[in-house]
Amino acid sequence: MTAIRLAAIALLFLSFGAASAQETEIVVSRYAAPSPDAVKLTLIASGFNRPLYLTQAGDGSNRLFLVEQSGKVWIFKDGAKLPQPFLDLSALISRSALGSGFTEQGLLGLAFHPQYAINGTFYVNYTDRNGSTVVARYQVSGSNPDLAAGDSGEIIFHLAQPYANHNGGHIEFGPDGYLYIALGDGGAANDPLGAGQNRALLLGSIARIDIDSDPRYAIPEDNPFVGVANAHDAIWAYGLRNVWRFSFDRATGDLYMADVGQNRWEEINFQPANSAGGENYGWNVWEGNQVFAGGSAPNHVPPIFEYGRDFGCSVTGGNVYRGAAIPDLEGVYLFGDFCSGWIWATWRDHDLRWHTKPFMKTTHEISSFGEDEAGELYLIDYAGAFYRFDGAEA
Repeated sequence: MTAIRLAAIALLFLSFGAASAQETEIVVSRYAAPSPDAVKLTLIASGFNRPLYLTQAGDGSNRLFLVEQSGKVWIFKDGAKLPQPFLDLSALISRSALGSGFTEQGLLGLAFHPQYAINGTFYVNYTDRNGSTVVARYQVSGSNPDLAAGDSGEIIFHLAQPYANHNGGHIEFGPDGYLYIALGDGGAANDPLGAGQNRALLLGSIARIDIDSDPRYAIPEDNPFVGVANAHDAIWAYGLRNVWRFSFDRATGDLYMADVGQNRWEEINFQPANSAGGENYGWNVWEGNQVFAGGSAPNHVPPIFEYGRDFGCSVTGGNVYRGAAIPDLEGVYLFGDFCSGWIWATWRDHDLRWHTKPFMKTTHEISSFGEDEAGELYLIDYAGAFYRFDGAEA
């Protein structure tokens, strides 16, 4: 990675307002595992309807935005939930998300434009009434910063989904300013479409698009499959079953992806910040480090960690901790499992070898993690609450 790239990432990190501005060298490795005794979970708010994600706008307001699967986005401001939702898309999303039964459809993702403080633009990812994936652009209200302009929605990306599950749904801007979109393999079981290894399909991939160069979107010229025959030019990485949350390390730009397994293995995949894209993470030839369907998976990149059914049944991706409240967590990637409530800690030693250990056993249905503007980390419980990771002495 060039010095310019590192400087750019450092500037991005500073723009998020991290405590002490990371004036010292960025922590990318450590001698030992973090101590669970140094951390506690503090309940921040409850009473939400199937919350799936939490994020911030990067505008200096320190507000938290909580996504409910049933279509609403709520603002948590000055220690309280505002009485009116920031956005309500319940009339547009899949009807299954409005009931009480389990579904993988609904409002699934939210991302604020890197220049949101200037342009007031943000993006959502939802499944519509036909079950298709939609990414739409919205604007904040011109008269109230705590309300979206509900009639401002413009669909910029649409992808038909053959089944009701494996919709991916996470969207996030990378350090490069492009929008990344997690797209599952299309659903059912065992990847019946062969989407994971079919580069002609967007299903089973992470897509990367430029939302600033075209009324809808453009394809970045350096996407790995631009000009490649029988390959979709929006694909950034592929061979993925159903990524449920990915995140960029706000200090380094490295990309972490949690891919939900079929019925045996859950996995964490990694892409370094200096990658040119095009990695194949193996599905459905591989499930984790184990052969699944078998066959060929060119340019296969194995996961940095996998776990089996003795620890859980559905991995939930998290974040690398870059806050100031818990120094012992600096540079550690935390992620969890929806079914078991386990949280793991992943880090690299000074030889850059990966290590992962169980970190904390909770009773929560871990549907997501999230960061605030200062880099502090949160856990979202699908049962209706969210918690902040605090130092044990706080």
